[in-house]
Amino acid sequence: MVTSAKAGCNLIYRWISRRSVVSFCVALFSAGLFTTQIYAADTHFVIIEGLGGIQKYTDSFREQVVELLPTCQDTAGDQSRVHVLAGQDATAQAIQTRFEELARILRPDDSVAVYLVGHGSYDGRRYKLNIPGPDISDLQLKQWMNSLLSSRQLIVNTTSSSGGALESLKSPRRIVITATKNGREKNATVFGKYWAEALGAPAADTDKNESISAMEAFRYAEDRVSSYYSDNKQLATEHPRIEGKVASSFVLARLGSVAEMATDPVLKALLSLREALERGIGELRLRKDEMPQEQYLDELQELLLDLADIQERIDQSNPASLDEKPAGDLP
Repeated sequence: MVTSAKAGCNLIYRWISRRSVVSFCVALFSAGLFTTQIYAADTHFVIIEGLGGIQKYTDSFREQVVELLPTCQDTAGDQSRVHVLAGQDATAQAIQTRFEELARILRPDDSVAVYLVGHGSYDGRRYKLNIPGPDISDLQLKQWMNSLLSSRQLIVNTTSSSGGALESLKSPRRIVITATKNGREKNATVFGKYWAEALGAPAADTDKNESISAMEAFRYAEDRVSSYYSDNKQLATEHPRIEGKVASSFVLARLGSVAEMATDPVLKALLSLREALERGIGELRLRKDEMPQEQYLDELQELLLDLADIQERIDQSNPASLDEKPAGDLP
């Protein structure tokens, strides 16, 4: 298995031992011979805000977008990688144009996360997002997502009836999160509010590594949705769903010292390499049953050794960060 963390080092594997790859790459980066792009591909975010219908929902949807925006910008590391289509600008043509632009620039190692905020509808066959002019359907969104080369994709659909799009949007390289379990749950949802809240909530960081993954954000929002209906003594009209692999290693937000590390070029490179190794461990775990046990354990040991190396370098460069904290959700 070749993870994104090792992609930039493949050419030197034959000259140095695998155990030395991490040290060699970091040394080259420190000397200015490599850039952070070797350690981590780009992550792009697309936020689409649909129509509210009435002022109450218009305000609520805009608040969610405003809350999501800075987190996405911090995680992407470049504002140009965060794409927002909102209000009257969120037309089908504008959305299609944005995806066409992404299709030209995204590489296979890049990641993309798409957030849908607003109202949705379902006619028994097709899901649609309510936007100015003609609505967009799940089939259109599927076609646009399939056109992207990025191997790691996430769609978070926080709208009513969003579960109606779940089956059509599923893909081996894609995580799909919906606010409802099917298209028949048509009431306005509260999931989106709690999803936006999750990306900045320390309580969502259940493994205490100061990063919030798609799985952690989902579990936080799912729990808050359940509590909302319970506290208000209401029958729940939405039941969030998640489909797809490696949601636990799809990083959406960074907190505390990890967020500070991302502002330092050297520490950011180390952090990016650590996250890539954690993704590699997650991918390996998914293939465990398909591999001979000895091969699985050998590959796992190699990844864990590299991960320990990187964590040691992080601690040496920034002792206050992640002190006595786990590096991630390991097997």
